[in-house]
Amino acid sequence: MSEQQTGLEAGTIITRRTALVGGSALGALLLPGAAQAAGPALIRRYAAPRQIPNVEHGIIYRRENEFSGWAHVRGYWNFGDGELLQSFGTVPTDYASPAAISHDTQTGLDRSKERLLTVRSKDWGRTWSAPVDAMYRNRARGTENAKALSDLGPIDYLDRDVIVASASPGFGTPDARTIVRISRDRGRTWSPDLPIPLDGLTSLSAINSATVRPDGTVLLFLIDIDKTGAYRHPLVYALPPRGTDFHFLAMVTPLRDPRGDADGDYARELSRPGSMRFGGHRWFYPRGHILPSGRIVCVLRCQRDPMGVMWTELYYSDDGGRTWDFLSRVNDFGSPGSLVVKKDGRLVMVYGYRLMPSGIRATVSEDGGATWGPELIVRDDGGSWDLGYPNAWEMDDGRIGTAYYFNSKNDKVQVNGGVRHICRSIFSVD
Repeated sequence: MSEQQTGLEAGTIITRRTALVGGSALGALLLPGAAQAAGPALIRRYAAPRQIPNVEHGIIYRRENEFSGWAHVRGYWNFGDGELLQSFGTVPTDYASPAAISHDTQTGLDRSKERLLTVRSKDWGRTWSAPVDAMYRNRARGTENAKALSDLGPIDYLDRDVIVASASPGFGTPDARTIVRISRDRGRTWSPDLPIPLDGLTSLSAINSATVRPDGTVLLFLIDIDKTGAYRHPLVYALPPRGTDFHFLAMVTPLRDPRGDADGDYARELSRPGSMRFGGHRWFYPRGHILPSGRIVCVLRCQRDPMGVMWTELYYSDDGGRTWDFLSRVNDFGSPGSLVVKKDGRLVMVYGYRLMPSGIRATVSEDGGATWGPELIVRDDGGSWDLGYPNAWEMDDGRIGTAYYFNSKNDKVQVNGGVRHICRSIFSVD
């Protein structure tokens, strides 16, 4: 006999005992008739993706001669009282051809010309301010000469006005290093770039992912890239209360994918400079969240092909981030995912869906992320795979808000989809 678990709609778990029939050294075959003879049949119900009604869509930022995107990794902060801060990148382009907007060719987007723009909302994302260019240049008074975190003096990271940003020159390469920036006034002014130590690792890549534990410890979720560039290792750095620097705390995942789900032709990918982001990778873009129980979960992106064959996984820690284990695969396809911990205890994951019909989708867990319900379609009018990277939050009325980059199939401009711009959507999962 063997015990198997299967998730049903609404996150229900049913445990059944079934007989393995036709067993051999090569495995076991469970036939329907045999299963009935052995006991209750193992049944899993599926529901087709459901289109969410009455979704409110809006444009946050759009310019006809710019590619705007990547909100998930450029910086996002929710201050808990209706105020949100969202950064994104924008690169000039003429949309003259698919090559002009390619992420991965020397003739495509000139990322050296990327600007960091930041918008602010004070009404839970319904409306947004005009963008601020390069907000990190706004130096906080008294921090001009700071060279290390210790130079900033005592900081209470439980103060919701205090936020931590992180970035990495050479992101996603074996040469990447991470710097942090601190703001004590909700991102209006910032410290200088302050380096954090490697602690013997090969590299450190950051995506603006910091979480503060209830004891005041700051957890920074980062990625180590090995010397070959082929393997990415999500990990956690910690800054203890009254500490003077971040230091290595724990690896989140195994160092190698045990099933090889994301293994690819790395030799070919490595032969093309800059192309590693278009290879297969498991476990990157880590982002941590603390659940009401005290459990910490880490959302991870996995992919074989970023133009659609990608998915979201969840790892968990019950000891403050010291040790981690696999919790669930959230979906069939779609990543990176942005997790919302609702006041009623449910979890909502919002993600870009890059297979056609492309768009933005979501799913709900009612058991802390162990299982996930049917897929919810926020929108499916994307013009191509080149969209997503959402950040999501719970509104004051219980609905979900999300900001992301998008291109529409209905756009008058069509170059592998429409003009890439920043949108927001507001919807209910009920």
